Amino acid sequence: MAKRVVKPSQVRDREVFEEPREELDERVVDIARVAKVIKGGRRFAFRVVVVTGDNRGNVGVGVGKSRTVPDAIRKGTERARRAMRPVVLDGTTIPYPVIGKSGGAEVLLKPASPGTGVIAGGGVRAVLEATGVRDILTKSMGSSNKLNVIRATLYGLQQLKSPETIAKQRGKLTEDVLPFWRRTHAKPQ
Repeated sequence: MAKRVVKPSQVRDREVFEEPREELDERVVDIARVAKVIKGGRRFAFRVVVVTGDNRGNVGVGVGKSRTVPDAIRKGTERARRAMRPVVLDGTTIPYPVIGKSGGAEVLLKPASPGTGVIAGGGVRAVLEATGVRDILTKSMGSSNKLNVIRATLYGLQQLKSPETIAKQRGKLTEDVLPFWRRTHAKPQ
C-alpha cells in the first residue's frame, strides 16, 4: 500500500490558529442609566465608562451607550482599545507632579517612593492601575463626576514628558532634570 503524502498546506487548514492577542486590563468604572425624552415619554439607555490598559504604560478610556448593558460594555471596550495612548512612567511612578483638568474636575497626581502603593479612589485608581503605575499619591478636587475625573486623570498623564525630552528642550543634561530620587551625582558647592 502506498503512503499518502500530506502537504503542509493541508495540515495548516485543519489546525486552529489563534491570533496572539495582547492581555489587557479592562475595567468597567461606571454604569449610568440615562434618559432621552421623546413624544411618548422617556427612552432609557445605559452609559458605560470603560478603562483599558496594558499595565506597561498604555491606557485608554471609552464610553459606550446602548439600550442594554452588555452592548454598552462592548462598545465602551472597543472605544477604549482604539483610544489607547502611551504614558511616560518613571519605574513604578510618574516623573513629576501634574494636575489634569476636565470640565469641573481637577486631579492632582504626585510621584511617590517605591512601596507606597496607589493612593487614589474610584476612577482615578482604575486609570492608574491599568496604566501600570504602582506608587502614586492623588487628590481629586472640584467635581466628583466620574467621567470628568477619569478624563482629568488621563489628561494629567498625557501631559507628562520624559526627562530626556525636558532636558533637550531646556538645553541641559538629562541628569540635571531627573527626579531627585534618581539623581546619582552630587552637585559641587
